[in-house]
Amino acid sequence: MDTIGLTKERHGTDYVPPLVAIRSNRWMDQVTVRMLPGQRLQDWVDVADRLAQTFGALDCRVRSTPHAQRVQLWFLVRDPLTHVVPPREPDLDPGRPLVDGIPVAVAEDGTVWRLKIVGSHVLLVGRTGAGKSAVLWALICGLAPMVRSGLVKLWVIDPKGGMELAAGRPMFDRFAYGDATTSLGYETALAELLEDAVAEMRRRADRLRGQTRLHTPTTVEPLIVVIIDELAALTAWISDRTMRKRIDSALSLLLSQGRAVGVVVVGALQDPRKEVIPQRDLFPIRVGLGVNEAEHVRLSLGTDAHNRGAHSELIPDTLPGVAYVAVDGIPDPVRVQFVWHSDEHLAQLLAPPAPVAPLELPEAVAA
Repeated sequence: MDTIGLTKERHGTDYVPPLVAIRSNRWMDQVTVRMLPGQRLQDWVDVADRLAQTFGALDCRVRSTPHAQRVQLWFLVRDPLTHVVPPREPDLDPGRPLVDGIPVAVAEDGTVWRLKIVGSHVLLVGRTGAGKSAVLWALICGLAPMVRSGLVKLWVIDPKGGMELAAGRPMFDRFAYGDATTSLGYETALAELLEDAVAEMRRRADRLRGQTRLHTPTTVEPLIVVIIDELAALTAWISDRTMRKRIDSALSLLLSQGRAVGVVVVGALQDPRKEVIPQRDLFPIRVGLGVNEAEHVRLSLGTDAHNRGAHSELIPDTLPGVAYVAVDGIPDPVRVQFVWHSDEHLAQLLAPPAPVAPLELPEAVAA
C-alpha cells in the first residue's frame, strides 16, 4: 500500500487501508478494503495495474460496493475466458430466462452471465473478427426455447443480403434483407420492417396506457426482439436520402419508446462514432468486443467504464467473443465470453422437429 501511495501519514502516524473481507474461488480473489478518509474509488483505479503486479495477479479490477467507504479488488489469478464456451442446455422453464436474463456468456469470475433483455436495448461494438455474429447467434439460440413457446418473436434485419443470419430463418417471425432486384430500392424491406415495428409499438402503447409501465411478455402478446446486423448499413451508408430518413425516424422511435411496450432492439456495428450511430446513447446495455482503439471503448461503453478497466482495445484477435459489458445504472463493467455455436449445433438447433407418427391401435381396441 505504501509503495503505490495508498497509505496516509498524519501527525507521525501511518494509516493503512484495513482489510474487511476476502473471498476466493478458482479464478480470482475478491478483497474488500475500507478506504482511508479523503480517498476515492478513482485513487484505486489509477493504481490497479500496480496492485496486480504486486500480488502476482493477471489483472486487478476495482469495483464499487454499496458501502461508500469500501472498495472491492478483484485479483484475477486464472482466466476462465481463454477457451471456447460450449452451448448450455436450455432452461426447462421457457419463461424463466426472460425474467432472470438469457444465459449467453461466462463472466471472468467463472459464473454464468445472463443478458437481461426485457425492458432494454443492446448495442454490440467490435472490429471485424471480434465475434459480433457469435454474440448474435448466442442470443438467438438462447431465445430459441421462448420462440418455440410463443413468448418471443424475432424480427431480423441482415443488410448483407441475408448471408450472415439466413441460417436462422426458421426461427424468425420476420426476416428482411436487401433486395437488388426491386425497383423500390435495396433497403425498402428493411425500412418497412422497422416501420411495422413502430406501428406495433404504438398499438401496444395505446392498450397499455394507464395499466403498466413495463410490458410483460405473453403468448398472446410476445416480446418482439428486433435484431439488426451491421447497423451502420442502415444509419450511415445509405445514399438514398428519403430511405435513410425513413429508417432513421423508425429506429429512433423504437429506441426511445419501444422498451416499455416489449419491442426491443439489438444492433451490431464496428464504428460507434456519433455520425455512424447517432442513437447510441439510447442503448442501456452496451457490449464492447475487441476494437481498434481506446476511443471506441469510450464512445461505446463510456469513459468511466474504460477508466475502470474495460480495455476492449487490448482484447486479442485470438479471443473472439470476449467482451466488456456496460449497463446503465451499474458503475462497474463486466468482462465476459459469449457462448460459441458451431455450424453443426446451429443446424441441429434450427432443424424442424421430426413429425410424430400416428398411434396405431390394436384391431381389437379399434373395433
